[in-house]
Amino acid sequence: MAKKFACKNIGLACNFETSAENEEALLAQVKEHARTSHKMEQIDEATMSKVKSSIQEA
Repeated sequence: MAKKFACKNIGLACNFETSAENEEALLAQVKEHARTSHKMEQIDEATMSKVKSSIQEA
């Protein structure tokens, strides 16, 4: 089932929203956004936990 994510759902002042066919594809998009827009080369475990817990069904 498709998944969706929005930065604002983890407390960031960012309008980024995305969706994908599955969690793996969604997380790849989130990681690329974090790298290019938030200057995060890697997402730490605490932030990744927030990301995963805020993923919703699309």
